[in-house]
Amino acid sequence: MTTALALAALTTVLVLTLVHGGHFSDPVGLYWWYAACWVLFTATLLALRRVPARHVASLIAAGAVAVTVTGLVGPPRTSTDSYRYAWDGRVQSAGVSPYDHTPQDPALARLRDLWLFPTGAACEGPGLAPIPHTGGSPRCTRINRPAVHTIYPPVAEAYFLAVEQLSPVGARHKPLQIGAAVTSLGVTGVLLLILRRRGEGVHRAAYWAWCPAVPVEAVNNAHVDVLGVLLTVAGLGLVAFRDLTRRTAGGVLIGAAVATKLMPAVVLPGALSGVRRVRDAAAVLLPAAVFVVLAYLPYVVLSHGSVFGYLGGYVQEEGYDDASAGSRYSLLRLVLPDAWSLPVLVVVIAGVSLYVMWRGDPRRPWSGALLVTGCAFVVLTPGYSWYALLLVALVALDGRWEWLGIALAGAAVYVLGPAFDFRPTLSNIAYGAAVALVLSTTWARHRATGKGAGDPAPAPEHGPPMPRTPGETNEAG
Repeated sequence: MTTALALAALTTVLVLTLVHGGHFSDPVGLYWWYAACWVLFTATLLALRRVPARHVASLIAAGAVAVTVTGLVGPPRTSTDSYRYAWDGRVQSAGVSPYDHTPQDPALARLRDLWLFPTGAACEGPGLAPIPHTGGSPRCTRINRPAVHTIYPPVAEAYFLAVEQLSPVGARHKPLQIGAAVTSLGVTGVLLLILRRRGEGVHRAAYWAWCPAVPVEAVNNAHVDVLGVLLTVAGLGLVAFRDLTRRTAGGVLIGAAVATKLMPAVVLPGALSGVRRVRDAAAVLLPAAVFVVLAYLPYVVLSHGSVFGYLGGYVQEEGYDDASAGSRYSLLRLVLPDAWSLPVLVVVIAGVSLYVMWRGDPRRPWSGALLVTGCAFVVLTPGYSWYALLLVALVALDGRWEWLGIALAGAAVYVLGPAFDFRPTLSNIAYGAAVALVLSTTWARHRATGKGAGDPAPAPEHGPPMPRTPGETNEAG
């Protein structure tokens, strides 16, 4: 009963958060609502400790549905990325490569409608980008960066096309949200399956299923990252097996994840945890690489322009190639000259990756993947909160809940950025607090168990003790 009440409170506050209109007018108020969701999320996880073991999986599944559905209560609240998804799907449905034209290109004017391309007084709202026009009436679009080509890889583009083809006319944003909700629930199902089959506490799936980041970023904002998360989780689940057939299938799925959003490539060192034979490494890397190449090939043939679109421009725009711009590498820049940030980033990620590949547990590839991914967030300090969806799923697999602070830090930087003029100080405080949580919790766990966070030995149960279903053990805790 306590858990049910906590879930009801969480879903109620999530709804109130997602109908709050303060992303542009009241970002501080919006973030306080979001932070309240995280407090209730924590309380709900603690209440789950009292649930009898035989009911845990079913309660997580039911709660996942309730939490996920909250993301459908309104249009995208804090991101306009899904409008680009809808446009790319529409362009492909018309037989045009999404990589060939920008949204404001007059060649595609016949595909415009008043939802994605408002005119007149409707262009006075926030979050709308003006586009070139003739005549006195202003024209604009909901699509961000309308003057640049799309950045999304081929699996994401195929997903956009599928949603477009399955959507009724005039459905607007809702099909993408529904598709994301179904995909998010799929992640919960795969997590429950992996954890149960491995004899680990299925309660960990709640770290994903009930996390506020999921209904906000994966469902309401409909970020395609959730598809990459699903493919990554399923792929790591297969890589954990020793036989080459399933490892190869896992490599294919990880390749599909990379061909969805590129970022899942960061889990590859984890997928190679403890691998000593070239054959075992090739069983993962080759299928992943081949899938990415084959996925791009049809678009390369059909497109007149580069299939990498605005990727290079995006890297420059976000300051990843220039540490003196924006709030990237903000923690590194506290102690190092700006010019050192990128080389140090490479050294840190390379070092952590090599450590994971050499010392990681091949039975738990997600443990090494979490370490590499978490360290990447710490040194990069990204300003987009939906990037952390992958991290949340890895936490659910591995159980080291302290890394969830990174997701909350990313949301603070993204939502509060406009209120603080995007100053690095905000990033330093948010990510600094998250790093402090990781370090202090890891130290406490090290003292309690006598083992390091990266030891290849079976890990202890992470987080508060939870009830177990019959037959569950502490084998890989």
